[in-house]
Amino acid sequence: MKFIHRLGYYLGGFSIGIVILIFFLSGKKTSCDYGPNARVLKNIRSKHKTYTNTAKNQLEEFQLDSIFIDNTLQQGDVLFDESKTSLDSCNIYVVESEKNNAKYKTSFQNCDSLVTILNISYLKK
Repeated sequence: MKFIHRLGYYLGGFSIGIVILIFFLSGKKTSCDYGPNARVLKNIRSKHKTYTNTAKNQLEEFQLDSIFIDNTLQQGDVLFDESKTSLDSCNIYVVESEKNNAKYKTSFQNCDSLVTILNISYLKK
């Protein structure tokens, strides 16, 4: 069999496989969260959230709301060097985010079934 025939069979099968994958995976909530940053944020997003009194006061002080927290968990960057990930029960993650050209750091206490927002700090740009 000539090379051009083998290439034709390969590309034909490959394209049929891609079409089948697109058909089956379209509309499903599939995601590829393989990096450590994406896995931590997805884990925190999936749990019930509570706020400490300090965090509630800081949200009011900086004129932020719960949508800011949701956006932080969608687009923020986990600062692993400032996070405490080797604790026994609940790890503490620091996530940096941006809103209206201002940077914020938010601390999350990530336990088994509950996430507590501990602190929100404003960083000058």
